[in-house]
Amino acid sequence: MADRIVLNSISYHGKGAIENIVPELTSRGYKKAFVCTDPDLLKFGVTGKVTELLDKAGFAYQVFDDIKANPTIENVQSGVAAFNGSGADCIVTIGGGSAMDTAKAIGIIANNPEFADVRSLEGVAPTKKHAVFTIAVPTTAGTAAEVTINYVITDVEKKRKFVCVDTNDIPEVAVVDPDMMSTMPKSLTAATGMDALTHAIEGYITKGACAISDMFHLEAIRLISRNLRGAVENTPEGREGMALGQYIAGMGFSNVGLGIVHSMAHGLSALYDTPHGVACAIILPTGLEYNKSVAGKRYRAIGEAMGVQGIGEMDDEAAADAAIAAVKQLSADVGIPANLHGILKEEDIQFLSESAYADACCPGNPRDTSTQEIAELYRSLL
Repeated sequence: MADRIVLNSISYHGKGAIENIVPELTSRGYKKAFVCTDPDLLKFGVTGKVTELLDKAGFAYQVFDDIKANPTIENVQSGVAAFNGSGADCIVTIGGGSAMDTAKAIGIIANNPEFADVRSLEGVAPTKKHAVFTIAVPTTAGTAAEVTINYVITDVEKKRKFVCVDTNDIPEVAVVDPDMMSTMPKSLTAATGMDALTHAIEGYITKGACAISDMFHLEAIRLISRNLRGAVENTPEGREGMALGQYIAGMGFSNVGLGIVHSMAHGLSALYDTPHGVACAIILPTGLEYNKSVAGKRYRAIGEAMGVQGIGEMDDEAAADAAIAAVKQLSADVGIPANLHGILKEEDIQFLSESAYADACCPGNPRDTSTQEIAELYRSLL
């Protein structure tokens, strides 16, 4: 069976990368941008780094910032209405996963209006047209939504998140500029960074892993492990390393899938509004322990990428344990809680377990699971 790899048509990386946004738009003949961004980024001037470039070039735009941390069906529908009324012919999305996921859904529905209910996009939707031309500018080093074919929407009514997987949603251009990430607070840097590490590790052990995705994921693990602590302290080297590492992780997992760590984390965000990266970071070591019996032989390479000393001389069991310990240590070093105490409620575990089992990420887990086993994993984290 052939391995499929879907990536941006063009991506720009490094300090000053945002200078390429206007030329990309004008060279293609676009006239007005729909700028989809987070309200806090607008308030604190981060979005302004891009809109100033548009202003300077005299490029017309309209800003849309009705976006929540975990974007909802209603957010998307209001965004589609705003886009349709704006006269815009392209999208520039600036922000973390929430802004980019909202922009992806808006762009898809604008060109495929038969999916206007949003719920029908869950899973692998049979859209016919590519989304509105989009340039994605991440402001966090974590989700890699700028390079993935996935987006996640919250169904408030049903208290769940659903994953949409669609090759038609990938932004044509990604602009990954570490300067756009320099104002992230420590807690958000840590959470999004651990989300990126989870992407890389789950992508490396998923059932769909292939030679190309392995290459991406191991390099992402190396970059994230070496740079996340520095990024939390806002060093230029740390920011640049994380910007690249999270993008490379996205190049991999977008094409091969994830596992139960993400499926379990989605429910926590939907029910409790828990930051997605925090949920992933807390669950990751438990997920690795659970999957060790099936995927444990791959953990040695994870540990090597994380710089674990002497792991090459260890037996498989010891190497797997050392890799898991390295993950726990990195998480602790950047201030992530060790468990779900104070977040998870016992009475919600059955509902969360059923949601996690039904999540689009669950089938990619290397070890086949069940609602009952997922419930026990949740309980172990109380």
